[in-house]
Amino acid sequence: MSKQLIIAEKPSVAQDIARALGGFTKEKDYFESDDYVLSSAVGHLLELTVPEEYEVKRGKWSFAHLPVIPPHFALSPIEKTDDRLKLLSRLIKRKDVTGLINACDAGREGELIFNYIAQHAKTTKPIRRLWLQSMTAAAIRDGFAQLRSADEVEGLRQAAMSRAESDWLIGINGTRAMTAFNSKTGGFHLTTVGRVQTPTLALVIEREEKIRAFRSRDYWELDATFGASEGSYAGRWFDEKFKKPEGDEHAAASRLWEKAQAEAIKAKCEGKIGTVEEEAKPSTQLSPLLFDLTSLQREANGRFGFSARNTLGLAQALYEKHKVLTYPRTDARALPEDYIGTVGQVLAGLPADYAPFANKIVEHGWVKPNKRIFNNAKISDHFAIIPTGTQPKNLTEAEQKIYDLVTRRFLAVFFPPAEYQVTTRITRVEGEAFKTEGKVLVNPGWLAVYGKEAAGDDKDGGAQLIAVKAGEQVSTEDILIKALQTKPPARFNEATLLSAMEGAGKMVDDEELRAAMAGRGLGTPATRAQIIENLIGENYMTRDGRELVPTAKAFSLITLLRGLGITELSSPELTGEWEYKLAQMERGALSRTEFMNHIQAMTREIVERAKAYESDTVPGNFATLRTPCPKCGGVVKENYKKFACQACDWSAWKIVAGRQFELDEIETLLSEGKVGPLMGFRNKMGRLFNAEIKLNEDKQPTFDFGQPKEDENAEPVDFSSQESLGACPKCAARVFEHGMSYVCEKSVGPEKSCDFRSGKIILQQPIERGQMTKLLAEGKTDLLRGFVSARTNRKFSAFLKWDASSGKVGFEFEPRAPKAATAAKNATEKTQAPATKKPAPKRKRATGE
Repeated sequence: MSKQLIIAEKPSVAQDIARALGGFTKEKDYFESDDYVLSSAVGHLLELTVPEEYEVKRGKWSFAHLPVIPPHFALSPIEKTDDRLKLLSRLIKRKDVTGLINACDAGREGELIFNYIAQHAKTTKPIRRLWLQSMTAAAIRDGFAQLRSADEVEGLRQAAMSRAESDWLIGINGTRAMTAFNSKTGGFHLTTVGRVQTPTLALVIEREEKIRAFRSRDYWELDATFGASEGSYAGRWFDEKFKKPEGDEHAAASRLWEKAQAEAIKAKCEGKIGTVEEEAKPSTQLSPLLFDLTSLQREANGRFGFSARNTLGLAQALYEKHKVLTYPRTDARALPEDYIGTVGQVLAGLPADYAPFANKIVEHGWVKPNKRIFNNAKISDHFAIIPTGTQPKNLTEAEQKIYDLVTRRFLAVFFPPAEYQVTTRITRVEGEAFKTEGKVLVNPGWLAVYGKEAAGDDKDGGAQLIAVKAGEQVSTEDILIKALQTKPPARFNEATLLSAMEGAGKMVDDEELRAAMAGRGLGTPATRAQIIENLIGENYMTRDGRELVPTAKAFSLITLLRGLGITELSSPELTGEWEYKLAQMERGALSRTEFMNHIQAMTREIVERAKAYESDTVPGNFATLRTPCPKCGGVVKENYKKFACQACDWSAWKIVAGRQFELDEIETLLSEGKVGPLMGFRNKMGRLFNAEIKLNEDKQPTFDFGQPKEDENAEPVDFSSQESLGACPKCAARVFEHGMSYVCEKSVGPEKSCDFRSGKIILQQPIERGQMTKLLAEGKTDLLRGFVSARTNRKFSAFLKWDASSGKVGFEFEPRAPKAATAAKNATEKTQAPATKKPAPKRKRATGE
């Protein structure tokens, strides 16, 4: 008997299909019935690679080997999902399987996942396409009754393949060309670029440039207090004839740019009688839309400080492990139109804490056709994130926070709007106008889901204004002049950067390209978090609290692209152009060959521009250092590759051992003769190390690991200028800072008798003086959250603790809630690992190579 093999994108979808069609028995990783074999991928199983004969090893990247445009691409299995790929290949090759059904998600990415699997298996069996936007049993059965032929989605398949290959060509060639340019004078200076990554970085750089160029302006506001028969109220002066001038984002009706004008208005009005005009009108506020991934990540970052990647991981666990949320990697904020019945089932299954709201929705019949909530036109391959109705069990605190966000948003969207009474009062004194606004919550509507039942309880609300009788005159009791300054734009945090990536298409000037990017932006909801993490991982950005701060390396990359005239790599226009042409390809209006020829031409042009630029320096807006030249006292200026004195031959490389100096670091080095310890250097084997940098006799930056070789002729170390951090836990002598370490005073010098030493940086976690002082006094630091595992490269949190038995500083990890079977064992055991470092290599010159 012949069967059709159904391949879904995710195991959960395969399970839904099995339930909807019925008649399946479960094997280990697939289902089987009389008519079908059913299995799934687990996302992407294969990735594009260059055929081995065309590949060049990482250290050999040079212009001689560019551009890399292979005549064809190879597919390489992704190691962690190789077993699933082998299973699907076996199923495809089964003799009783005579055809395939592509049940991957209804979009470009789902098409790519399936076609890579089919290509890898070298199958020639006929393929049909299941197209689902809803996962109800009825919708699944209807989809199988209307399977599409492969020809009907051929345009989508070609667009998917073209997008993947284009990203590869631009990313690989752009990265290798920029790396080759930066490595011309020696060394290997990895400089990554990408179609989404680099425009995202450009957004951050442009914002930082505005912040640095910002010059604050003084302005004044007038706040008055008026007395009426019922009491006092406040009002702010404003210009009733104000029209916002073009190009001045800081102008506002309440702002005065001359102090004298503010003082004149105060003198004119103070103590005088005013008349009152008042307008009150009702206002409503709809609930926010359901969450897609990006809006969920923004909300979780703003509310809890969760990173975008952390939120995605939590939502994925709530979907995969706990089964309490629907698929999170979605860009839709609506539900399918046939989900009204499903919503009723979800409401019935919610935990007891949410039952009062769920019951109210059902009692009032608020779940009904509504294009704001149920709209097939607003759904691509996935619908909005909602609870499944499965009872959550054993959620972590962080998982519970995400579940609660999604569940309350889901409930709120069915509630009626919040109703307000908004009052605007204008008080006129001597011809000057003062505005007072009040906003009173009349009916909480959806705000009740968030516990905002009372008037004025929501963050946008204002207090009820005291009443003023009709025709009553009021007295001006006091006028306060407030001296203020304009503020620069805020730095991006993850929430605002996600919004900027999502809305990047709005910045594109060309109308057709802007339309093509509508609803897409830079990246996809599933990839934006990883793009931000990649930029941090490549040292283009750092996290400073919740702010994302671009590094010197980031400025150098954008300067390089501008200087070489390769601005398309840092602009969202490239994505807009691709989306426009890929949409044409999906409709059959543009051939894959024509599109790829265009991409290959662009690739060659990018490489040629970098290759043809002969100068080692690049024009840009570079800094003049405040600190004079350490050799002659002349002015030191930054250029693309160096910091160079303008009066003598002194210069220093900006990049040392794969790490670029920040301006404040080089200023400190030149003014104090040393800086650090600094993290993020890489040796020739690619391994990270930390070091202090000092100026040597030639005034050149030199690595100093603070661990000079000790011998009988060594001079004693002078600690007289330092304050001790505490008593050595081994010998009770004093502990001081010494190079890259905290050391016992008796562990250095010719007569050393102790070996206590602990690094200032341990696994990329700086150990501040205060923490070492605490360890020496109490035996343990606070919980430190920035350690990075040398084996897995993952962050972890731990206490540093003195272990008297081993005579070393070690880790103590946070206690976890023990399982019942192991509670006694865990209570008596502690996991520790040595936190001291091996001796560093001998001191060497920090060259630019």
